[in-house]
Amino acid sequence: MKNQLNRRDFIKTIAATGVGLAVSDNLMAAIQPERISTPYTPAPVGSPMQKVRIGYVGVGLQGTSHVENLLKVEGAEIVAVCDIIPAKVQRAQDMVEKAGFKRPEGYSKDEYDWQRLCERNDLDLVYTATPWQWHVPVCLAAMKNGKHAATEVPAALTMDDCWALVETSEKTGKYCIMMENCNYDKVEMMILNMVRKGLFGEMVHAECGYLHDLREVKHDMEGEGVWRRDFSMHHNGDLYPTHGLGPVMQCLDINRGNYFDFMVSFGSKTRGLHAYAIDKFGPESSQAKEKFILSDVVTTMIRTMNGETIVVTHDTSLPRPYSRNILIQGTKGIVRKYPEPKIYIEGVSKTDDQWEPINDYLKKYQHPIWEELETASKGAGHGGMDYIEDYRLVNALLKGVEPDMDVYDGVLMSAVRVLSEQSIAKAGKPLKFPDFTRGMWKKPRELQVMVSL
Repeated sequence: MKNQLNRRDFIKTIAATGVGLAVSDNLMAAIQPERISTPYTPAPVGSPMQKVRIGYVGVGLQGTSHVENLLKVEGAEIVAVCDIIPAKVQRAQDMVEKAGFKRPEGYSKDEYDWQRLCERNDLDLVYTATPWQWHVPVCLAAMKNGKHAATEVPAALTMDDCWALVETSEKTGKYCIMMENCNYDKVEMMILNMVRKGLFGEMVHAECGYLHDLREVKHDMEGEGVWRRDFSMHHNGDLYPTHGLGPVMQCLDINRGNYFDFMVSFGSKTRGLHAYAIDKFGPESSQAKEKFILSDVVTTMIRTMNGETIVVTHDTSLPRPYSRNILIQGTKGIVRKYPEPKIYIEGVSKTDDQWEPINDYLKKYQHPIWEELETASKGAGHGGMDYIEDYRLVNALLKGVEPDMDVYDGVLMSAVRVLSEQSIAKAGKPLKFPDFTRGMWKKPRELQVMVSL
């Protein structure tokens, strides 16, 4: 691929073809590990650090937000930043310098300059917020070069890449963490705390999803709209399951005594993006002539090994208010977040069979992490949860303890996307989940997000 390739064309090409075709064969051969057949062996807990030296790859909108957060976390040091747009690199460098720190080295020579960043010998963590298809190559290169890896969602786009992340993390002893910010939402963490205290009894059912009108974003001819739109042209499945699934997985002890067994997905007709293009740009516009295959609504049903059911919804091409559709139901009660947080606990709620506001429970059940970090998180992205996830990652590394999420959490959520597309293509065929842990999930273990750092 030529270095002078137009950025928009480059992003469209990698979105349409997938990372396996976008990245050169030689590069993929260098970063793809051999399949490891030995049983799971947990990576050793790291030694405490005096500081976490970070290289950041992809400093667009979300990446810049994370850099801003990290500058406020004691012990974090931004050593290097990388982006294919030099102006974005300079913006991040200026932010770091303005905050009173040493100006980080910039990488923007070409679309593979992140390789040079990963090869530095003065980094502890490589963090990426690139378009989706670059998450795996960057994380693999980071771990193979002796660094921990952290990535924005999703962790991977194919099952082979899920396995590559798992096996490389195990082989190198380096963490590979998918940064799911919704795990740190105030209400979701309050619900998790309630679940852990037994308020809802035994878990039975959950609902979640990503329901977000992205029509304007996908028709934006610059920025992330270019690659998001192309995914809607070439893939039909739940493209973004992790925002809803992350909090639900924690409530159901997934990977910690429970696991996903099998799933099935169904897709509706495809109308929303085309209708929007006609209304916005006119029936004869180039946008109106674009073809999309992503179903307007994708519904996935998951059955867990412990017998719970989960309904996951992906809805990004129709007019609607934002929602993650969070619902948790057990033998003693039920709670939901959208359109407004409500709860019902049998024998506790004031009126039988009637919802009541969840705010009445806030004082008693607010998660300890929010009690500790709410003030520090004010003004940060997505209501403060972005700061909290960055703080928790840095402090886990500083103290030499396991981070809140591990590679198995990230790839299992990402596998829902892969299986969803396959299930829809096979007319709703149920599909089994691979066991990325090779049986480790059967052993209950502590959920780190319930541990104070």
